[in-house]
Amino acid sequence: MIFFDIDGTLLDHDHAVRAAAAAFRQQHADVFPEPPEEFIARWRTVGKKHDDRFVAGEISFQQQRRARLRELFGPERPLADAEADALFDDYLAHYEANWQLYPDVAACLESLRPVGIGVISNGGSAQQRRKLEVLGIGSLFAVVVISDDLGVAKPEPGIFTFACRQAGRPPSECFYVGDRLQTDAEASARAGLLGIWLNRKGETAETTVPVISTLKDLGTLVSG
Repeated sequence: MIFFDIDGTLLDHDHAVRAAAAAFRQQHADVFPEPPEEFIARWRTVGKKHDDRFVAGEISFQQQRRARLRELFGPERPLADAEADALFDDYLAHYEANWQLYPDVAACLESLRPVGIGVISNGGSAQQRRKLEVLGIGSLFAVVVISDDLGVAKPEPGIFTFACRQAGRPPSECFYVGDRLQTDAEASARAGLLGIWLNRKGETAETTVPVISTLKDLGTLVSG
């Protein structure tokens, strides 16, 4: 069984975030006067900060969304929960409108489907499953495990081993492919899977896990 991450692996998350953040800034230009590139960078930094808190179990998925917006809008405009949620819905509409697969995804999934493919992803269950359906690939996966359903998120080993049990395969017979070295590839390897780092951005890092730059190389690596 070959498991995949979603964001940054199958879905071009960077493209969607960039486009959505730019549209959100334009929608609220009176609050965010900085140039688009500066706001996009700030959006990413604030988002990662609170997503890390969610992954660490410090706050819920919904709380990390609210925390992002409260930090961005600052103390000058304190946001009640309902207002924060409504503002994040504005962003989500732009984000969803920009979902797209990486060019190497469709052919890879079709070629590996006979082997058995699945998904292990952090995030909100409804949104992550909706991504798979909107992108037209949901029916390809035999197993889909989302942290929101399980109450355990990557890099914890439990989410990986649970997915393997769902697939009826021992971890040693399962691969996991993700774009984040520590959270995806190395974490799955510690759980006993064969972790693979999909290094789309050409980052430099020391690691013992196999590294590929495109999913076009995955079939050869798996068969090898």
